[in-house]
Amino acid sequence: MSNIRLFFSESLSLNLTAKLDKSQSHYVSKVMRIKKSEVFSLFNSSGEWEAKIIDISKNIVEFNITKQLRQKQSPKELWLVFSPIKSNYFNFMIQKATELGVTKFLPVIFDRTIVRKINKERLEKVIIEATEQSNRINVPIIEESQSLDLFLKNNKTDLIFTDLNTTNKKIDLNQITSNPTCVIIGPEGDFSEKEREQILKYKGVQSIKINENILRSETAVISALSIVNYAIN
Repeated sequence: MSNIRLFFSESLSLNLTAKLDKSQSHYVSKVMRIKKSEVFSLFNSSGEWEAKIIDISKNIVEFNITKQLRQKQSPKELWLVFSPIKSNYFNFMIQKATELGVTKFLPVIFDRTIVRKINKERLEKVIIEATEQSNRINVPIIEESQSLDLFLKNNKTDLIFTDLNTTNKKIDLNQITSNPTCVIIGPEGDFSEKEREQILKYKGVQSIKINENILRSETAVISALSIVNYAIN
């Protein structure tokens, strides 16, 4: 079987016959040059499946599902609350966070956030590509931008607060529950004092210092997620 794996948004099941969309068909047949009768893999929340090409007509690939390769997964929920940043760094941050197991992205507009709009459609494409590359099955969700007040009010999580002002460098596993573990990363200008006070009042919050140096947002995300993954997995 080829090493091609693609996200397929529609339902997948044994013996299903269906077609790839125009973009995926082009990638499979023209870029990767996979021929009729060869196989590749498709995945979504139902699991991962082997697909055999049965026809390539008018540049559209038709396939048949021949077997299931992996069952669906129920990973520990790992959320990321972050401030939007400039697009070239933004794509990199989302890509690496997906590779590190984030299951939900929650963009928050902080007091010192500079970039206040996101291109959700573009970021969803980055997420799917990173999911395909990193051998994950479940594609992370990205929500619309919201305020910090709204996030704190509407979500019950084990909140990991990356705080430059704390001296604590370890996660207390006794405070980790069955709730989603959520890492919160501030904007490039850091949290305002009001925001720090709001976050520290949140039930279930832990403050940790991830580095003595001041990190760029995308570096802070990778560092914090690596620390959290090591602690909880």
